[in-house]
Amino acid sequence: MSDLDLLTQSLARNVRRWRAERGFTLDTLAARAGVSRGMLIQIEQARTNPSLGTVVKIGDALGVSITTLLDYEQGPRVRIVPADQAVRLWHTDAGSFNRLLAGTEAPGPLELWEWRLMPGESSPSDPHPAGTVELVHVTAGELTLTVDGAGHRVPAGSSASFEADAPHTYGNTGDTPMEMVMAVSVPPVR
Repeated sequence: MSDLDLLTQSLARNVRRWRAERGFTLDTLAARAGVSRGMLIQIEQARTNPSLGTVVKIGDALGVSITTLLDYEQGPRVRIVPADQAVRLWHTDAGSFNRLLAGTEAPGPLELWEWRLMPGESSPSDPHPAGTVELVHVTAGELTLTVDGAGHRVPAGSSASFEADAPHTYGNTGDTPMEMVMAVSVPPVR
């Protein structure tokens, strides 16, 4: 079985599990996530490989991390994620990418990401649930972080934190690759 097949089946099983645990109908989850009921059915039946944006919306609506939705191993208290098992969820032909390095529930989803954006590329994000906070640390190049329409330059060696319940975009307007590590903390679903 390929890694993609394994992830698709894990996503199907975990969306069904968390939807049931939250007591959400398909219609309720679709409305909370802003995803069609038909898409949820395809995901729960492992018949589609949804976009990163769709997985993020579903995770936010369920109050669980992407790691939890894609996790196919229920591991011990200490979980080591080997470098070759980090999940790359987004990439471009030019070489931009992000990788989910690790995640946990603490008490809501907490995720650690690695990002690379090539010159001239950007990645927009819809608002996350109220209370979501993101931390970024730029290790190479310069990040152009736009939050709710306001741009902020974050050079290599610098960090930024922001409330991610507004539209935001990660961009690279420079002429060298930008690399950063990002942590995302989402409050638990109540």
